[in-house]
Parts: sequence; structure tokens; C-alpha cells
Amino acid sequence: MENVPHPGIEILENAECWDLLREHQVGRLAVDIAGRPDIFPINYLVHGGGILFRTAPGTKLAGAILGRHVAFEIDGYQPDERTAWSVVLKGIAHEVEDMFERFQVEDEPLFPWVAFPKPDFVKVEPELVLSLIHISEPTRPAPLSRMPSSA
Repeated sequence: MENVPHPGIEILENAECWDLLREHQVGRLAVDIAGRPDIFPINYLVHGGGILFRTAPGTKLAGAILGRHVAFEIDGYQPDERTAWSVVLKGIAHEVEDMFERFQVEDEPLFPWVAFPKPDFVKVEPELVLSLIHISEPTRPAPLSRMPSSA
């Protein structure tokens, strides 16, 4: 991937992107629902070179596996380092149906946030190059000093 010719923006290596994906647990899944974009917050984990999440029958599952092309994103802000970052993964989603793979993913520490069952596992296989943009926060100008008020 080529360098971005803009000061303060850096594209990180694939390994750094995967490290960030492994360090975090919450992201957003973007899907196409009947020709319209929709975004869902999901908890996930990195599994077998892709992103794995649980869901139940409904809009998220249908949008992920019927449209198949999805985008997944995580981001963060590090105020001490004055940086913001974003990892975007674009790929193909498929429901985990193979019995052997299903047994493997059932043992993963991936649990629903809510109290109702989420029996379906979906894996997003990266199709395009995974990229991360590391953005340095620009230096903010000093606040204007207040003029003394006249009495």
C-alpha cells in the first residue's frame, strides 16, 4: 500500500492492524440491507485469519450472509499520544456451518452481550488489504486571552 502524502497520516503495516484487532473486542459491522447501508455494533474476536462474531436470526445475520460483502471497523483515540486510529476490514461474510469449524468456534471465548441466545456464528474473511490509518492530532492553537473588561 502506498504512503499517504499528508502530514500526520500514516498507514500502518498489516501486522500492526491485526495486533489492534486482537487487542480490542468491540467494533462495527456495515452491511447492505435491501440496497441501504446499515451498521451494527458487535463484539468479536480474531479467528483463523478473519473476524468472528455471534448473532441471532434477523437483520444483522441476513445482511451479513445474504449480501456477503461487508465492512468491519474499529477505532480508538489515545489522548496522551495525541493520536486517533481506525482499522477497516472489507471482506466476505459467511455463516459457520461446517461441523468441524462449528465445534472449534463454540469453544472460543465469544459471548453475547444480551441475555437472549445468539446461536449463529459469522466469520468475515478479509478480501481486500486490511489498512489502518494512524492520525496524529494537529497541534491546537493557544486559546485567545480575554481582554480585561472595563469598569
